[in-house]
Amino acid sequence: MIAAPAILPPTVTVEAMSEMEVEEYRQKREITVEGRDVPKPVKSFADVRFPDYVLQEVMKAGFVEPTAIQAQGWPMALKGRDLIGIAETGSGKTLAYLLPAIVHVNAQPILAPGDGPIVLVLAPTRELAVQIQQEAAKFGASSRIKNTCIYGGVPKGPQVRDLQKGVEIVIATPGRLIDMLDSHHTNLRRVTYLVLDEADRMLDMGFEPQIRKIVSQIRPDRQTLYWSATWPKEVEQLARQFLYNPYKVIIGSADLKANHAIRQHVDIVSESQKYNKLVKLLEDIMDGSRILIFMDTKKGCDQITRQLRMDGWPALSIHGDKSQAERDWVLSEFKAGKSPIMTATDVAARGLDVKDVKYVINYDFPGSLEDYVHRIGRTGRAGAKGTAYTFFTAANARFAKELIAILKEAGQKVSPELAAMGRGAPPPPSGHGGFRVRDRDRDRDRDRDRDRGKGYGGSRPWN
Repeated sequence: MIAAPAILPPTVTVEAMSEMEVEEYRQKREITVEGRDVPKPVKSFADVRFPDYVLQEVMKAGFVEPTAIQAQGWPMALKGRDLIGIAETGSGKTLAYLLPAIVHVNAQPILAPGDGPIVLVLAPTRELAVQIQQEAAKFGASSRIKNTCIYGGVPKGPQVRDLQKGVEIVIATPGRLIDMLDSHHTNLRRVTYLVLDEADRMLDMGFEPQIRKIVSQIRPDRQTLYWSATWPKEVEQLARQFLYNPYKVIIGSADLKANHAIRQHVDIVSESQKYNKLVKLLEDIMDGSRILIFMDTKKGCDQITRQLRMDGWPALSIHGDKSQAERDWVLSEFKAGKSPIMTATDVAARGLDVKDVKYVINYDFPGSLEDYVHRIGRTGRAGAKGTAYTFFTAANARFAKELIAILKEAGQKVSPELAAMGRGAPPPPSGHGGFRVRDRDRDRDRDRDRDRGKGYGGSRPWN
């Protein structure tokens, strides 16, 4: 059974585009392409020639036009060729591979009893895997395409039952999928469309051996789509081994950069100042919007959340030690706005897709600039504006130079204190530099201190 790539003819509008028009469009949307016989980009959903059942779902979702990665990625994926896509978080990558996957499934013979999936999507975290499944369910419903999500931290029973019934699309984290394969609950003999989503993050998390083991069980005539926000050497080397004659599409630059729709503020602080700075910042920005606060450790996450709640702030936390049921509940409370403040470790930095996170606060600076970019990318998604605040201490000074480069590339201001740290100067004395919150008069401060510990006080803006 050989895979039949879903090659759809371009529309007359696309065919009529001259090379100059194509080049102008790509420059305007910061699209760079590599590869042989690269197809022209599409400017509208109608230009893609998706089947009606797919287009109806797209229109129902209220999208106006394709994002840059979709405009160029869809024609590439629909050619049946391997594809490397590099684009920042929140750029529409999930639909860039899912809609062609749906078309691909409908071009294959129907599943027989005992068959494994036709489409396999590997993701680094269960949060991202669940988010992808939600999109697959929404856009695959009209085709009656079945899917399941395979990840650790929950009982295997329901996942095993889904696999045994037969599903066309499996979204999985590597470890749990290998468990299922070793237990013979599924197989990958029919996989002809393989997606590696956030490949850079999977390598960061040490999943390379598992990825190799999984890919070794998939037929060589598959179509492979390899998605990453950054393009370090390790990611490139793995792509070279897994892909054959791929197209490559880069949105913006392959160099690490932040989403330009996000305002970035960096405050030079001491460790002991952080909590008071956080409270003052929350007082200034809290208007009922969702605020995501990142910590380095699970312990720190729980401690700060406990302190915030004691001080009357509606905060919940999410990290790797929480059960999946608890993580799902916290996420649903956050999405619904019932608890508009959520603290998190990097487990939420990728794959957390909450449409209206207005602010991201880096209470602790992450261990890499890649993680910084992905953390702040939880705001400013799908064309919206967002703001990121970052507490930066003397212990983080080794990141100053690279952080300054990211700020400058995004057209953000660099404070004199951060610039000095970037040149190797010692940090300023405590209390200097950083973003300013509005001054509060003494009476307001005294009232606030008196009200501490009384729950989510009636005068709070989210009430």
